[in-house]
Amino acid sequence: MKNNIKLATILAIFITFISCDDKIDVEVPEASPRLVIEASLDWEKGTLGNDQTIKLSTSTSFFENTLNTSVIGAMVKVTNNDTNAVFNFVDQNDGTYTVNNFVPVLNGSYTLEVVYDGEVYLATENLTPITGINEVFQSLEGGFDEELLDVNITYNDPAPLGNFYMIRMQEVGDLFPIIETRSDEFTNGNVQEEFFEKEDDDEDPTEQFNPGDEVNIKLYGISERYYNFITLLIEQYDSAGNPFATTPAEIRGNCINTTNAANYAFGYFRVTEFDQVDYIFQ
Repeated sequence: MKNNIKLATILAIFITFISCDDKIDVEVPEASPRLVIEASLDWEKGTLGNDQTIKLSTSTSFFENTLNTSVIGAMVKVTNNDTNAVFNFVDQNDGTYTVNNFVPVLNGSYTLEVVYDGEVYLATENLTPITGINEVFQSLEGGFDEELLDVNITYNDPAPLGNFYMIRMQEVGDLFPIIETRSDEFTNGNVQEEFFEKEDDDEDPTEQFNPGDEVNIKLYGISERYYNFITLLIEQYDSAGNPFATTPAEIRGNCINTTNAANYAFGYFRVTEFDQVDYIFQ
């Protein structure tokens, strides 16, 4: 009897492994490639801001192995709508388009025009100013864990309501930065303080901030529309893997295809002033 039970168990396990060999084909919907416009004209506070770069590429399907999606042969220009000055970006034949004579004007209105594959894409933004970073310092009290080092910056928010900010922090050696957005809806006209702290990791203490670590922090003044756009992107990124998160939705930027509205582009055209600071933990 015991031998029969053992034999039945072995057969059940064998059948289970055999049944797992069945091939399952899943049809994944594919979309046609779209133009991707990476047009961030960022003017560092205290510099001329003449050198600017715009990058064009095409989107690919999830399982596509194409490595080079650069777009060459497009026409790219930016116009100052207040002065009618035109800045023609030169094709570098690697997907980037550059100028060395751009003239940034605070609060100025700019329009991007991209002509690619017989279609015209337009986007308009204002150059949003920034007051600048007041100070940068480290502490143990500013974060969530009083035993971990964090880095802090302060900056002044102007009195008029309706200012929006993006803060980008990247540690030297990290592949990706940490990006956060802020609105002055509840803090208008006050000194703002932001902190960055890495989570505690008992298995790898180097994951936390330690003396000698170097970080770069950039503070951008951004428009309300870009604030809404990038905040949604951050929320979707942070909720990845959360089974209770809202289903991700396609987020469109401000680049409109005026020739064929259905063939819209991905990406965003922004024009900002930013301030930056480097800090080494002590």
